[in-house]
Amino acid sequence: MPEHVEPPSPRAPDGPAHQGRYPVEAVLFDFHGTLAQVEDPVAWVAAAAVACGATLDRGKATVLADRLVTAGRAGGPLPHRVPVHLAEVWADRDLYPHAHRAAYVGLAETVNTDIEGLADALYDRLLGADGWLPYADTAESLKALRAAGVPVAVVSNVGFDIRPHFEAWGLAELVDAFVLSYEVGRCKPDPAIFLRACGALGVDPERALMVGDTPADAGAVRAGLAALVLPAGDPGTINGLAAAVALSRR
Repeated sequence: MPEHVEPPSPRAPDGPAHQGRYPVEAVLFDFHGTLAQVEDPVAWVAAAAVACGATLDRGKATVLADRLVTAGRAGGPLPHRVPVHLAEVWADRDLYPHAHRAAYVGLAETVNTDIEGLADALYDRLLGADGWLPYADTAESLKALRAAGVPVAVVSNVGFDIRPHFEAWGLAELVDAFVLSYEVGRCKPDPAIFLRACGALGVDPERALMVGDTPADAGAVRAGLAALVLPAGDPGTINGLAAAVALSRR
């Protein structure tokens, strides 16, 4: 998931550093916070509890959700503190599936829930499409790029396969390449992960645009790409992705 890094100095798409660069020939998208958002925390906890054979009233689910998000939820804010016994798997969470699971299940286990198996059930919600919501403009924007002949890659710091999510949403055919940190051994903002995505799409970095929501995504400028950073919206809302489509129009 997103790293805390100082952003480079992004070059504005319409600025002098981009004279002659546009139109964009390929678009790279971040996943979480850009194309999709994790489900509402209360719904997350309630659904996981049901999977464990427990039913929570909204009040208890809300209290637990607040505690679990504070402890550290995948797709949510970074934890205020990572316990010492989880430090190693936390550092490797986006490079190895076992570390990703161990880190977030371990953080959930620091919260007393009185529901056996809840920590694992909470993590399992991430692995299915039901635990996420694409933004309201995701499908339309991907379709517009496909119609314009602009290839698309999804570039994500993540410890599990997100391809089944796109298949469940009917969007898989609109993505030409998935470049996932745990598969390529590189995490954003490392320039190598952006270059790998450009190579997969067959486009020069100087003709590609990275769209994301964090300084780690803006790190693409160090690999020669342009970067468009959009603040992450709430689940199911419009997230400003039309801007990426507009920049890619020939």
